[in-house]
Amino acid sequence: MNRDQLQKFVQYLISAHHTEVLPTAQRLADEILLLGSEINLVHGAPDPTAGAGTEDANCWHLDEEQIQEQVKQLLSNGGHYGASQQLRSMFSKVREMLRARDSNGARMLILMTEQFLQDPRLALWRQQGAAMTDKCRQLWDELGALWVCVILSPHCKPDERSGWLQLLGTWDKLDVCPLEEGNYALDIPSLQPALTSRTGLEDEEEVMATSTRRTVFSRALQAGELHWNDSHLQRILASDSCGPSLTANMGGDKPTLDPQGHPVWLGEPFPTACARVDTLRAHGYPHKALRLACAIINTLRLQRRHQLESYKQQKKELLQKGATGVTSAEGWVGHPLDPIGCLCRALLEACRLEEEPHSLFPDSAPEKRKLAYQHVPVPGSPGESYLALALEVALLGLGQQRALPEGLYAQDKVVRNEEQLLALLEEVELDERLVQVLRKQAGLLLEGGPFSGFGEVIFRESVPMHTCARYLFTALLPHDPDLAFRLALRAMRLPVLETTFPAGEAQPNPLDSIMSNRFPRWFILGHLETRQCELASTMLTAAKGDTKWLHAVLGSVQQNIHSPALLFKLAQDACKTATPANAPPDTMLLGIALELGLQVMRMTLNTMTWRRREMVRWLVSCATEIGPPALMSIMKNWYSLFTPVEAVTIVAVTGTTHATLLRLQLDTTGREELWACARTLALQCAMKDPQNCALPALTLCEKNHAAFEAAYQIVLDAAAGGLGHAHLFTVARYMEHRGLPLRAYKLATLALAQLSIAFNQDSHPAVNDVLWACSLSHSLGRHELSAIVPLIIRSIHCAPMLSDILRRWTLSAPGLGPLGARRATKPLGTDRAPLCQLLDAAVAAYITTSHSRLTHISPRHYGDFIEFLGKARETFLLAPDGHLQFAQFLENLKQTYKGKKKLMLLVRERFG
Repeated sequence: MNRDQLQKFVQYLISAHHTEVLPTAQRLADEILLLGSEINLVHGAPDPTAGAGTEDANCWHLDEEQIQEQVKQLLSNGGHYGASQQLRSMFSKVREMLRARDSNGARMLILMTEQFLQDPRLALWRQQGAAMTDKCRQLWDELGALWVCVILSPHCKPDERSGWLQLLGTWDKLDVCPLEEGNYALDIPSLQPALTSRTGLEDEEEVMATSTRRTVFSRALQAGELHWNDSHLQRILASDSCGPSLTANMGGDKPTLDPQGHPVWLGEPFPTACARVDTLRAHGYPHKALRLACAIINTLRLQRRHQLESYKQQKKELLQKGATGVTSAEGWVGHPLDPIGCLCRALLEACRLEEEPHSLFPDSAPEKRKLAYQHVPVPGSPGESYLALALEVALLGLGQQRALPEGLYAQDKVVRNEEQLLALLEEVELDERLVQVLRKQAGLLLEGGPFSGFGEVIFRESVPMHTCARYLFTALLPHDPDLAFRLALRAMRLPVLETTFPAGEAQPNPLDSIMSNRFPRWFILGHLETRQCELASTMLTAAKGDTKWLHAVLGSVQQNIHSPALLFKLAQDACKTATPANAPPDTMLLGIALELGLQVMRMTLNTMTWRRREMVRWLVSCATEIGPPALMSIMKNWYSLFTPVEAVTIVAVTGTTHATLLRLQLDTTGREELWACARTLALQCAMKDPQNCALPALTLCEKNHAAFEAAYQIVLDAAAGGLGHAHLFTVARYMEHRGLPLRAYKLATLALAQLSIAFNQDSHPAVNDVLWACSLSHSLGRHELSAIVPLIIRSIHCAPMLSDILRRWTLSAPGLGPLGARRATKPLGTDRAPLCQLLDAAVAAYITTSHSRLTHISPRHYGDFIEFLGKARETFLLAPDGHLQFAQFLENLKQTYKGKKKLMLLVRERFG
């Protein structure tokens, strides 16, 4: 710092901590200003940031209380993304301390762990039987992995390690200590030369992990049993070259070299060996980490060679069986120790170039830029590079055939870890050298038998390869399209859904969640199916214009994708790709899109969903894009694709709109052919479902007399077969609107014949329809009115309604309406037919209703009953002797219900 900066630094420091340092600052200032003081006799000044002497243990000052308080505060804000990020930064700080060999790294981790275990949510989740949140779970995973690195330290003192193990043992026994997710075993077979490797023909139960209580600290405790003093391990770590001592053993129970003379590391589980690599990196031994990583990869190659040999010997038997057991004791992707990630990061770190200054890329921030990696040769292995090894080992892990672990979080972790590894690979720019690695590894994956997720036969509950295959497909496509398609098509499988259902057992609804029905363990099935669909979509887009691969992809999709919603999305994607804005459509790909859409229609025909309407509309638009034959084809085969309602209201209507006809550019003959097809469909739908399709069919057939007559006859026939009054009234109103009053009247009489309105149904839903029918008959003339009266009397027993109809008919002469054919000179009287019969029915209804209401009447309804009698009197008075009839009616009530004194008093007060 220059003088001004130092002055500002001191002033800010004193200002920030004035209460603590001000007295000291004043004392030091006084001493500096005193010429003969001791401070002025000493050259220089103490530097607390200079660190300790070379022989001293690295130990910076650690503010323990601040760390504890900070972790406690961040955990209490655990739901916030920022809190998780800050805790991860603290974990990174621990790794930084370990790399600098600062002994406070372990101390800081102890303080953090203690606060993690004191998190009150742990006890609450345990008490409620609830799962830990994903963010919290991920933090615990990182904590456990860090402890493995600390315990495995190659340079810590034995008493330090025993102290840490003692703490871990105490924490491990706590009830609140989180358990490790998934069915990963602690004791699994070690890396072997693989002469006795499993081929998948053995009983799968043999290799399923045993279920014991394993906490997040179990792996760190197990690491306490490991050491670094194995002579072969020491030789691997010490030198890049194969010395004479290494060449001594190429066979035996535990060979130290592969046939090419490269060192191998056997006798230890693969994840454990990779944890050593991570530990060496964490503690500042990058070159040793690389040496061990290369030895592990040599071992994996050796193992894979022997696996392929054993598979070839039993290939015929395995293919005949058509199934395989679990060939890997546990999966490496998603494993608690992240073995593949450890190796990849160690290898990529060695190849990474210094990043160029950001100022050189002012506009590149929004885009994902490839990171700069270079090929760094592997010492002692001509032609090998760390970058190529990173790609190889990543693909080896991602392509491993493995069973899906147990538990939602463990399954989520598999997906997350897979995406993290692929994100690392996508940062690498593929040159010719890496493309060759890619091609070689893709070929090995296809030929890997039961050891590869891309093998010919896989275990029913294997983790699907869709995401990995999508990366490989995209990367290989420009260089070897044939290999890219073969690999991606092989990966389309989702065998857990290929379950045969026992005879007599109903197959599940295809729209239901299969996960909840048949496969309760597969919590991430929906996500996996989405990834499968994305792979298929990528292939369809790439296959555009290529008949061979388009049909191969279509066949694979139809065989392997079982979710209608995803098939529909795939069909939409294909249609969009086939119809670019500034280029002619790809008819072949459009045909594929239509075929997928038709499959969705067939799958969901008997399982209605809110999306069906959208799907049907899309299918019509897709068929329209292809042309008239496709559109007419779906109309002719509607019964296997659509419900009658969908066919007549969406398919036929949308397929014949003005916009569709313009889009199809049809001549007059073509238009008529399409219309004829739509009308035929409409009539078929009306016959199959007259209740819901008769009216749409009539509307569609309006412009063709023969078709319209046929549709009308279907309605008449359906009325005899039980077509409800509501639908008949609806069609009748349509007929009136179309200017066909006599047909409307005919349908209205058929509807009335089916109707029955009881005495107390004043608000019956058909009231307005009945009043409309009565108005229609009155406007047509006396003959029609006379014919409808008996129907009204037989169907309607509601006194106020009968009274209302009667009054409407007495207001004007019949036949005076715009539709009337025969005109009368004056209104009809209630003393003559046909209205006298209706008046008698209304009076009788009032009498019957009055007795019914009085049977169970309560005092609070007395007022309503008096009003009801008032309306009854108005109707009685329409008859010549109405006064006398009403008086007799009242006298009868008074005698019959004389016990209801208060009510009868009200009757006398109102009516005398």
